[in-house]
Amino acid sequence: MSLESRFDVLPALSAMLSLLALLAGAGPAPAATGVERPRLSVDTTLVPPVGRTLAVPAGGNLQAALDRAQPGDVITLAPGATYTGPFVLPNKDGSAWVIVRTAAPDGSLPPPGTRVDPSYAPRMPKLEAAAGSVIVTAARAHHYRFIGIEIRPRRGAFLYNLVQLGKTERSADQLPHHIIFDRCYLHGDPEKGARRGIAMNSRDTAVIDSHLSDFKEVGADSQAIAGWNGPGPLKITNNYLEGAGENLIFGGADPSIPNLVPSDIEIRHNHFSKPLSWKIGDPTYEGTPWTIKNLFELKNARRVLVDGNLFEYNWVQAQNGFAILFTVRNQDGGAPWSVVEDVTFTNNIVRHTGSGINILGRDDIHSSQQARRILIGNNLFDDVGEARWGGGGRLFQLLNGAADVVIERNTAFQAGDIIAASGEPHTGFVYRNNITPHNLYGVGGDGTFGNPKLTLSTYFPGAVVEKNVIAGGNAAQYPPENFFPASLHHVGFLNRAGGDYRLADSSPFRGVGTDGGDVGVDFRAFSPAMAAALRLEPRRVPRRVTGRGR
Repeated sequence: MSLESRFDVLPALSAMLSLLALLAGAGPAPAATGVERPRLSVDTTLVPPVGRTLAVPAGGNLQAALDRAQPGDVITLAPGATYTGPFVLPNKDGSAWVIVRTAAPDGSLPPPGTRVDPSYAPRMPKLEAAAGSVIVTAARAHHYRFIGIEIRPRRGAFLYNLVQLGKTERSADQLPHHIIFDRCYLHGDPEKGARRGIAMNSRDTAVIDSHLSDFKEVGADSQAIAGWNGPGPLKITNNYLEGAGENLIFGGADPSIPNLVPSDIEIRHNHFSKPLSWKIGDPTYEGTPWTIKNLFELKNARRVLVDGNLFEYNWVQAQNGFAILFTVRNQDGGAPWSVVEDVTFTNNIVRHTGSGINILGRDDIHSSQQARRILIGNNLFDDVGEARWGGGGRLFQLLNGAADVVIERNTAFQAGDIIAASGEPHTGFVYRNNITPHNLYGVGGDGTFGNPKLTLSTYFPGAVVEKNVIAGGNAAQYPPENFFPASLHHVGFLNRAGGDYRLADSSPFRGVGTDGGDVGVDFRAFSPAMAAALRLEPRRVPRRVTGRGR
């Protein structure tokens, strides 16, 4: 049976996440790989308004205020009042911001840099629509910032997009740009759902400190945020993101702008999750079989930084249970330039999922470019593939010839294979300084399961595989310079039963990495909030060993 056929079948994070630097002075980091990070970043600094205040009371005409507002003005809306759209954001001359915000006092919302949740809804004005979208953009609309706004369908209505930024523009200069959603609450109907929160086909766009939930549909993919026809830069920071199909996706439809690849994308400090009430068979299941796929997917994207996020709760239903997909797709056959390249996936927690990360080197349906330069470094994978989630617990799956994939300094607890491969060989592959259990096959591929050395020579020619802890593995089946304790118990975690996966001072794997650091995750590179999610207590960090081994 082929690999493809076998698999076709928290409490909230702490406030101020977006202000925490994960990497500064944090100890050993993944080695340089040539992966390019975003060249541009969206500036989300809150600029105080310099113009008039246009107050729109309950029952007032928000569209008239949007039409009348000048750059630098602020439009205030009554807390708790409902304004019925759709609303069109007009294009205006000038580069000052038009701010649309709740009229509630500043102290009624958390400060900038702190995520809102549904408990703030009574203090927010409500923008809603019964059909179409709640917010749409005119060509070239720009410099709008929404603060403390609830955006939703009318009760009982199903909407395809709550916010539609851009649509089918055929040149980048026609796109909306400089749009920010700041401490907003966007959600679908609790019973009907909604296909998408924000269609992010725009430039210089950000969603920060917000809560997006109840995006769900039966028989079609649904997302909190999706983008396919916007070049970037884009920023998604410190949000709660909930979607049945893919919580967040870039690609998935052919761009109408020729040669467009969504690029320079920053995804930091978000919480990606699906409620267990969507899971068939769970005691909390509410009875609607929403189409469940994955937590995050890239199908056409370039220079993407995914850093310091929590990904949790994903299971086998309409897809095979992988939480994270880097799967290049020329979705409808008209975009052969589609590519997934220069992706940095670091300092994340991925847990409670059927399988881990799936990488597709080339589209196996239509012509595409090759996926390349992907770094998966310093991540924790926990509870991957237990019976509750299905999927078999495969940690990494690489199909059809990706290039320059580096998997380094991760700690994983998965129920299935570490790596599985199929299709064309993968070049420039590096796997080092990781901690995992071996389980049944460890490293295998179509026709080579049970023979890791043959798998590596067949599917990963010239690969670097070194300084990995493969608990329960057989040293004779792997390249030298790896470690094979009899079980995870012999790794020497500080408190594995309690979920503290740092290495104890007595662990034999302290200071034996390729750079003289420890193998596995360096938890010092996690933000305080991420450490809180793991319930880690501060402890003295011993001086790092400077040699290459013991």
